[in-house]
Amino acid sequence: MNDIVIETQNLSKQYGNLLAVNDLNLEIKKGEVFGFLGPNGSGKTTAINMMVGLLKPTNGKVIIGGNNAPDDVKGGIGVMPQEIVIWDNLTCMENLMVIGDMYDVPKDVIRERVHKLLTDLQLIDKKDALSHTLSGGMKRRLNLAMALIHEPDILVLDEPSPGLDPQSRRVLWNYIKTLSDGKKTIILTTHDMEEADRLSDRVAIIDHGKLLILDTPENLKNKIGKGDIVEIKLRDEGMNKKIVQEIASIDEIEESKEVGGKIYIRALNAVKNLSTIFNLITSSGGDIVDVKIRKNTLEDVFITLTGKELRE
Repeated sequence: MNDIVIETQNLSKQYGNLLAVNDLNLEIKKGEVFGFLGPNGSGKTTAINMMVGLLKPTNGKVIIGGNNAPDDVKGGIGVMPQEIVIWDNLTCMENLMVIGDMYDVPKDVIRERVHKLLTDLQLIDKKDALSHTLSGGMKRRLNLAMALIHEPDILVLDEPSPGLDPQSRRVLWNYIKTLSDGKKTIILTTHDMEEADRLSDRVAIIDHGKLLILDTPENLKNKIGKGDIVEIKLRDEGMNKKIVQEIASIDEIEESKEVGGKIYIRALNAVKNLSTIFNLITSSGGDIVDVKIRKNTLEDVFITLTGKELRE
C-alpha cells in the first residue's frame, strides 16, 4: 500500500527574476509530521501554497493522494496560516460554527466537534468570549481549531508559534503531538529549530528555494559530526579569523570557523578544552564578551550546509 500522501515533482515558482522555489522534489508520508525548516524568504510558504492549491506552479506538479489536481482535494486540507485569521466580533464558538458551516460540516455533529476542539485546546472557558479579547496564544489555538473543524487528513501549520510565551507554546506543541499520534499528516513550516526538532518526524531544510537536505532530526544532527558546540563572541570581531585558525590546532577540536561575527567551535570534550581555548584567546590579545556551550541543533546543520546562521 502506498503511504505517500503528497508528492512534488520538479516543483518551481518564478516571480520575475526571483526563483522562489527551485525544482523541489519531495515525498510526504501519511501520518508523519513533515518539517520545513528555513529562514524567512527561503521559499517554505510558497512551496506549501503550491502544494495545497493556493498558488499555481511555474513548472512541475503536485500529486496529493494520487490526484494531480490539488483543487479537487482542498476539502481534505486544513491550513493554520502564519497570520492570525479570525473574526474579531464573533465569539470563539461562533468562529468555529461559521467555518464548520463553510466546510458543510453536518449540523448534528458540528456542536459536539466545536466543544471537543475548544476543550482539547484549553479554550472551553472562553467559548462565549469575543475573539478580540483573547491573548495572542489563545488566538493561535483558535486558529488551529478552525483549521481542524472539518477533520482534514492533511494539516498545514505555517509558523504556528511566533511570539508566543513559553506556556502558550507548550500547550500548542503538546496538542500538535497528539494529532501526529493518529493518521493525520502534518506539514510544519518554521524557522524555529527547537520547534522543528521536537515536533517533526522528518525535516527538509530549504534555503533560497532549494532543498538542501532531508532526514530525521536526529540523523541530521548526527551527520554533521560529534561533539559539543562552543560559541565565543570577542569584543573585537576583527580578531576572529586569526583566533579561529589557532583554535583549529588544539587536540579534540573537530571544527573551528567564524559564523555571524562569532567564533564557532565543535569540540569532542568542550568543558575539558575550555581553559585551553580561553588561554589561547587571551594570550593572542582577544577579549571575550560572551560564551555559550550547547549540544548540536538543527541550526548547526544549517550552518554546516550554508556557512551562515539561520536568518529570521
